[in-house]
Amino acid sequence: MSQTPEYVILGAGAIGLTTALELSTRYPNSNITIIAKHLPGDRSVDYCSPWAGANWLSVAMDGGRQEGWDRVTYEKFGELADGKGNETGINKVPIRAWFDRDMEDAGVLSVEGEDKGKIWYESLTGLRFVEEEKPEGSVFGFECGSFVVNVQKYLPWLQGEVLKRGIEILRASIDDIQEVFERFSSATSVFNCTGLGSYNLKGVEDKLLYPTKGQVMLVENPITPMTRMYFRSPQRVNKDTTYVFPRNPGGGVILGGCRVDNDWSGEINMEFAEDIKRRCCALAPELGRPEDLKVIQHGVGLRPSRKGGARIEREIMGGVVVIHNYGAGGAGYQASWGMAKNAVDLLQEDSKL
Repeated sequence: MSQTPEYVILGAGAIGLTTALELSTRYPNSNITIIAKHLPGDRSVDYCSPWAGANWLSVAMDGGRQEGWDRVTYEKFGELADGKGNETGINKVPIRAWFDRDMEDAGVLSVEGEDKGKIWYESLTGLRFVEEEKPEGSVFGFECGSFVVNVQKYLPWLQGEVLKRGIEILRASIDDIQEVFERFSSATSVFNCTGLGSYNLKGVEDKLLYPTKGQVMLVENPITPMTRMYFRSPQRVNKDTTYVFPRNPGGGVILGGCRVDNDWSGEINMEFAEDIKRRCCALAPELGRPEDLKVIQHGVGLRPSRKGGARIEREIMGGVVVIHNYGAGGAGYQASWGMAKNAVDLLQEDSKL
């Protein structure tokens, strides 16, 4: 009689919870345990997932697996939004994106693959280029189908789905991955989904990781509901980025932001917050005047960025199969289901990415 597979997932952010659901779907007769210091509902700068905007606007340009992650997630978000948006926190909302550099320098064109030199998600999202209401100084813009992820709904929904499937969640602060091997000596495999935590996690200590600080605020919805998201930046990934994500119907509007690499500080810069207000109101006139915005809360999160991109890799550590799944930077939500699929694929020894 074969032994029931036992899997342990370290981390309960968007990546860890999604990996648990993917694992449960494909191995329904297995025992799965999530170990995490932070869970949905917690507010800590060390727990990035609750501070995200979040939305779908791909940053992938590799013509390969990164674009694949985002495609899988886009399609999954479509399933979760259709008729379920109020429950999951995922809603279909188009996004209008403006760029202040030429398209070739804006970080939106694939550098490899069959879509080389093109925006790979053009047909997937029904993308169309726009000229109307073009902001002064921008070079080009487009509008495409997208999704707003209200993380204050979505993270608890993920956790709820995990619990419905009988997956156990254990609160613990793990400093050394060896602790997991010792506490779960019969584990078939351990999935490391600790994000930026892998920088200091003993046994891993991935120094290719670095924080990318972001600052946002949540404001009240305007009286007239917003019908689209807005984004403006010199490039798709750039420190000088402005975005407006309405969490309709009544979840407020997220205003951001910034991308500051290698800044570990969790402090909110109130002077910068005023700058965010001005930029967002200029980009989205529906918001009204900066001084009239009703701020609900300010937030700072540290995106788990990694030199060379996210790590999805199988490793044998002390005789245990460890599958790493972390380091997506600001793309964690929009790549989550694709990354989870690839990570679970690696349970098969001959699997290749």
